[in-house]
Amino acid sequence: MQIDSKRPLIVQSDFTILLEVRHPQFDAVRAGLARFADLVKTPEHIHTYRMSALSLWNAAAAGMTTQEITTFLEDNAKFGVPHTIKHDIRRFVERYGLIRIESLGEDLLLISDDVEAIKEMVSFKSLRSYGLCQVDNKTLRFSATYRGALKQELIKLGYPVEDLAGYSRGEELPIRLKPESMAGKEFQLRDYQSSAVDSFYREGSLQGGSGVLVLPCGAGKTIIGIAAMGKLNCATLILTTNSTSVRQWKHEILDKTDATEEMVGEYTGKMKDVRPITIATYQILTYRKSKDDLFKHMDLFNKRDWGLIVYDEVHLLPAPVFRVTADIQATRRLGLTATLVREDGREEDVFSLVGPKRYDMPWKELEGKGWIASVTCTEIRVPLPDGARDQYMTAESRAQMRIASENPAKFAIVDELLERHKGDQVIIIGQYIDQLKDISSFTGAPLIYGQMPHEEREKWYCKFRSGELSVIVVSKVANFAVDLPDASVAIQLSGSFGSRQEEAQRLGRILRPKEGVNKASFYSIVSSDTKEQDFALNRQLFLIEQGYTYRIEERVPEADSVNQLKAVYSADGQEAALS
Repeated sequence: MQIDSKRPLIVQSDFTILLEVRHPQFDAVRAGLARFADLVKTPEHIHTYRMSALSLWNAAAAGMTTQEITTFLEDNAKFGVPHTIKHDIRRFVERYGLIRIESLGEDLLLISDDVEAIKEMVSFKSLRSYGLCQVDNKTLRFSATYRGALKQELIKLGYPVEDLAGYSRGEELPIRLKPESMAGKEFQLRDYQSSAVDSFYREGSLQGGSGVLVLPCGAGKTIIGIAAMGKLNCATLILTTNSTSVRQWKHEILDKTDATEEMVGEYTGKMKDVRPITIATYQILTYRKSKDDLFKHMDLFNKRDWGLIVYDEVHLLPAPVFRVTADIQATRRLGLTATLVREDGREEDVFSLVGPKRYDMPWKELEGKGWIASVTCTEIRVPLPDGARDQYMTAESRAQMRIASENPAKFAIVDELLERHKGDQVIIIGQYIDQLKDISSFTGAPLIYGQMPHEEREKWYCKFRSGELSVIVVSKVANFAVDLPDASVAIQLSGSFGSRQEEAQRLGRILRPKEGVNKASFYSIVSSDTKEQDFALNRQLFLIEQGYTYRIEERVPEADSVNQLKAVYSADGQEAALS
C-alpha cells in the first residue's frame, strides 16, 4: 500500500470517503467524487462522502468503469484503498446490466449471460407474482404489463436492470429549434447542453430514451428538455413543480422552437388544456378531495399518445406519480435535476422508473467557461435576543421555527451587508410578509410580494434593472418568478424548513453571468442554536453538493445596533422581543 499524506482523501472500509476541504486539489477531487459518491456531511475541514450500490450503479449507467473509479481513488487516497473496497466496487459496478430486459413480440424477456443470476431470479419468492416463465437457462419471459413493477422489485433485490425493450413512437409532432429567439438574439445550444441531450438520446438506440440529466442551477435544464423534444419529434408531456414553472416552460418552447400557441397547453389548477405539448404541475396530478378519493387528473398520462414525458426537478417527483410511471415504461422518460438526492429516500425508484443517471455536469466547468457566475455562499449565525430566546424555548415546534426566522437581530446583519455591497444590485428574500414589511421600512427598499399588481411590480423591476434602484425586498415570489431581475447579491432572511428546491431557485437569481468580474454572493442569515440552524444544514449540504464554497460566520450584533433596533421595533409594540 502506497502512503502519501499530501493526498486529499481517506478511503474507509465502511464505504465512506473523507475529503480535506483546504487541500489545493479540493475542487477537482470533489468533482470527481461526485460522479460516484454522495455527499453526506459537511463539517468545516472535512467533507464526508459515501459510496453506495445506487451511486455506483448510476456511475456505471453514465459510462464509468470499475477501473476509472478505483484508479481515481488510488491516485488521491493518503493510505491507499482497502482491497475489500476495490472488490465491492467491482461487484456493484458489474451488477449494472447483468440483467437486461429485451422485447419478444408482445412479451418481454429477462436475459443474463450469467446462468447463476437467472437461477437466483427464479428462486426469489417476491418475483413469482410477475408470471416469470423460464425459456432457457439464460432467459425468462414475462408480460409487458409488469415492466415497471419488475424493475422496481429487482433493484430492491440488488439487480439494477438495463432496459433495452425499446419504446413506442408516440404521436408524431415535428418540432424544430429556431436559429434565433423572438428578441432577435442568436440561439444555439451550448456544448455541454448538446452533450447532455446526446447522452439521453444515444442516437435513437435502445440504450437511449430514459434517464436523468444532472446539471447545476443556471445550466439551462429547460433548454436541454426542449432540445430533447427536438430530437424525438413527438407529443410531449412536461411535468413541473408549479404554475410559474409551467409558464416559463411555455415561454421558452414558443421562444426557442417553431411550435405555435395552439400546440402548447397548460394543465394546472386554473387551466386544463391538453395539446400536443402539455405542461402540467405535480400538484394538479396529485390533487384529490380526500385521502380516500382517486387522483382524478392522473388520466392525463392517457389523454394523448405521448412519445416523451419530461420530469422537471425529478428529485421532487411525488410518490403517486411513481405508481403511474411504472405503468408507462414504453414511453420515453427524461428527468432533469440539480441533485439526485431525495428527501424521502426514493432514489431507487427514480433509477428504475425514470431511468439511471445519463449525464452529470461539473459546476466548475460551467463557471470556468463563464456560463454562470462564481458564487460564494455564506451562512451568518446570529443569536436570538434574550426576550425572543425565552419565547422560543416555551413555544411549540412550528412556532419555534417562525420565532427563529423572524429574529430581529438579523436586521443589523442586513445593514452591515448592504454597507459591504454598496453599489451592487441586492435582493433581500424572505418567507414572512410581516418580517419583509419591517425590513422594507428598515432599509427603505420596496417590497414585492404575490398580491402586488403586475404593473406596480414591473415598475420596481424596471428601476432595479436600470440601476436606479439597487435594493429590492421580495417574498416567496423570488422562488419561481420568471420576470425577477438578475442581481449580484442575495440575502436570505428566512426560508421553508431547509428546502433544497427553494435554495436552488434562490441561488439561481444571482447565477447569470456578470460583466467584468463574474462573481456573486449568497448570504443566509440564521438564528444560532435553533431549529432554523438545524434546517440550514440541509440547505448547506445542497450548496456544497453543487460545489459552492460555503463559509459560516458566527456573529453577535454590537450593543448600539441592538439598541437602534429596539427603537425601531418599539414603535410597532415589539420591544418585548428584544428586551
